[in-house]
Amino acid sequence: MIIDAWSWLNYKPIMPSPARPYASREAFPELHRSWVPPEDLRRLAAYKLMAAYDSNQAGQMAAAAGDGTGMDRRELGDAPKLINTALGYLLGSEQELVVPGAEHAKDDEATAEALSAADMQQQLQQWAEDELLPLRMQQAERAALRYGDGVYTLAWDPAKGRPLLRTMDPGFYFPEWPEDGEQDGSEFPVRVHFAWELPADERRGLKARLRRITYELGPIGGATKPGTTKDGLPLREWIFGSDGQPVLIVGDELDSDTGQITRTYPWAEGSASGVTCFLSDGEWLLDDLRGEDVYALPVDKAAWRVRSDGEVLQQLDLMIDFIPVIHVTNTIPDGGEHWGRSILAPVLQVLDELAATDTDASSASGTTGVPIIALRGARLPVDRRTGQPSAVQVRAGEVWQVSDTGGMDVLDTAGQLAELRQRSDHLLDRVAVNSSITAAGLGTLEPTTWPSGYALQLALGPLDTLVVMLRLARNHKYALMGKFAQRLYQAGRVWPAGKSLPVRMMWGPHTPTDRAAVLDEVAKAYQAKVISLETAVRMLMDAGYPIEDVQEELQRIRQADFAAATQLADATGDNGVVRDYLGLPEADGEVGPAPLVRPGGEPPESTGG
Repeated sequence: MIIDAWSWLNYKPIMPSPARPYASREAFPELHRSWVPPEDLRRLAAYKLMAAYDSNQAGQMAAAAGDGTGMDRRELGDAPKLINTALGYLLGSEQELVVPGAEHAKDDEATAEALSAADMQQQLQQWAEDELLPLRMQQAERAALRYGDGVYTLAWDPAKGRPLLRTMDPGFYFPEWPEDGEQDGSEFPVRVHFAWELPADERRGLKARLRRITYELGPIGGATKPGTTKDGLPLREWIFGSDGQPVLIVGDELDSDTGQITRTYPWAEGSASGVTCFLSDGEWLLDDLRGEDVYALPVDKAAWRVRSDGEVLQQLDLMIDFIPVIHVTNTIPDGGEHWGRSILAPVLQVLDELAATDTDASSASGTTGVPIIALRGARLPVDRRTGQPSAVQVRAGEVWQVSDTGGMDVLDTAGQLAELRQRSDHLLDRVAVNSSITAAGLGTLEPTTWPSGYALQLALGPLDTLVVMLRLARNHKYALMGKFAQRLYQAGRVWPAGKSLPVRMMWGPHTPTDRAAVLDEVAKAYQAKVISLETAVRMLMDAGYPIEDVQEELQRIRQADFAAATQLADATGDNGVVRDYLGLPEADGEVGPAPLVRPGGEPPESTGG
């Protein structure tokens, strides 16, 4: 009996286990290549199973596992609907990278920290726009909801002058964790591989290959340069000085006592580090592999790739002290685990039951719409070639002649069909409850069934809890994305050196807001003086009102609030404070001359005063 991150799939006969290590060979032969590590087999098989459900191919998967009725299985899109619905609630109406403290940059006495935070926030948001962050999040988060895991990678692009953000299939992701220390879900791997097969191309004369991209942390070495082997294949060569010692990269220092090379990174000034991240990207012919897995491929058999700028991707020093890979888990991993759990995990067996019920309902609807009829005493047409009665079919307007003692019996399956429909509704309710998305969240209930917005809010309570848990599992991952983007800009010498500012992902509201109720609540609270005007404006902003900047909105409100200005004048007797409240410039303190009017109505001559 196995209990792990994928034990909820143990009921599937196709799921591999120590007792059945080759259970998935028939359906997924590519998972049993020699280079696939045995410890990753269950994870990869789980990904394949979830992909089949998401593509309405679970029946084909069952047929490949030996189920003779698998191809007749009816799948009506319940699994992808569940994933898409959860994705919409998770992401909300918008996603935005924010830097805490940037909201105070427009205050009258804004600090240097607030101005720096606002500048960093603007640059990060521009980077997110250039890198299509909302699109990338759709890709990665849908994979995380479907498989339980999603992966981002960041890489510095010298041509574009910014970090590139990409998503990777988690089935290509093979991390290596530290051998010492406690295994924890928040622990970072020391080495990460991305590996997948490249099919043979007969037209180009290419054999089947395995491509592997590796990021690994290691001690800083000397300078290297692109070179070639005797056979003309690319590789990296060490650079040595006239004294035979390795040449150091500019800025690195060698400790003569320990022999360690250290480097000061722009984001950690005053703290030398002896660690850097190396990148390798190579290909191996499958024919050259003799049982080696992805973690231990033979280096002498590799054909290293060359980057667009001519750099050979063999142990290329990236000049950073972190692995620019972000692994997003759909749920918070259990102790000792590193992997998340699919949104389909708690309801997968219900989805199987639902597909079986839909299959039965489809068969029952066939006999209900075109019933089976038994005729007695009917004269049936005879096939002249065989002499046997011809098959009779039910057609509109068909007339059959029967004898005096004849008759007709009709098989009525309408009752069974109604029962199957009720069972489908029952199973959908189980899916809604056990997935925590709720029937209201899935949209299976009529909006008119809710007496008030408060009742609907109570019904959506489990969904609110689910969204909070899903976002909690991701918050620190997107904080890492903001930190990695800053450091890659600094490593590329585009942004100045300095400590990385904290960044967090601001998620939009996941459910519609009753604006009228919020407005009434805010108005009453502000009139009762239990909240400030700034808090009231922020509550309206969170409710979806088109307010772009809180401080600007406060200024507009005050400029038109003459009643409050009058009360301020009565309370303080200071016209300067009132003018500042209304946003007016300071009054001229000098009193000008008052013109005198003669009795005839003509203005007097100037007195010079």
